[in-house]
Amino acid sequence: MRNALNAIADELRRLKTAGVDTMPVTDEGLRRLRAAHERLQATAVAGTTAAAVATESALPAPPTIELPAGDKSVRWAALRDIVLNDPVCREHVRPGKKVVFGVGTLEADIMFVGEAPGAEEEVQGEPFVGPAGQLLTKMIAGMGLDRSKVYIGNIMNWRPEMPVNASGVQFGNRPPSADEMKYCLPYLLRQIEIINPQVLVALGATAAQGLLGIGAFKALGEVRGRWHEFAGKPLMITYHPSYILRNQSNRSKRLIWEDLLKVMERAGLAVSDKQRGYFL
Repeated sequence: MRNALNAIADELRRLKTAGVDTMPVTDEGLRRLRAAHERLQATAVAGTTAAAVATESALPAPPTIELPAGDKSVRWAALRDIVLNDPVCREHVRPGKKVVFGVGTLEADIMFVGEAPGAEEEVQGEPFVGPAGQLLTKMIAGMGLDRSKVYIGNIMNWRPEMPVNASGVQFGNRPPSADEMKYCLPYLLRQIEIINPQVLVALGATAAQGLLGIGAFKALGEVRGRWHEFAGKPLMITYHPSYILRNQSNRSKRLIWEDLLKVMERAGLAVSDKQRGYFL
């Protein structure tokens, strides 16, 4: 059933790309689609809960990390090697997929923090390379920077597990659990320590809760757009780029852009009149 729905979605995307804006659907067709969607949702919720419970119960205490003396590059390379070979991380990565570690310049003034890898990220072993990552790259360019001039990491180093089909393919993502983020957080803290950025930017509610603490807020709007502190660094919380993929209005884009303008100013970047007027 899932494969059939995915095939329908792929065909609709193809038609949209070809310029087709509408598609006739009978009432019976809509009824069947809704019924199939509801059955899949019920299955996914049950499977996700079971997977999350099993994952949490199996996680040990967060790791203690010993790094060698040396400059940034030496310590970062050592940390990367530790993370990529962490037995807990590797245990939760499916065959053929990768543990994901941060990327970017070690001299970054701005460090972006996401929640966890998705499908594209676990294939490439790099954070933010899927559609949301491509949009993040454009946002960074709007700030007058190249992606290689910032640092991008995640709180969690493997893709949160969900049920797979007969071919071992996982469809969909779930937010990491509190225990999953707790286990991986020391690795993020060490990256912050090594990079020593001027500003941290948390992307989305899950990343914000991972940094501020689970239960620190109910809605992202309570903490978004103002300064906080994490690991002794100024922390700006904004929406995840996927928010824009779902809400492509200028108003939505402007909300994130106002947060990034504050980040630019805090990091000492020049802000032009043109940049100040984006999405108005």
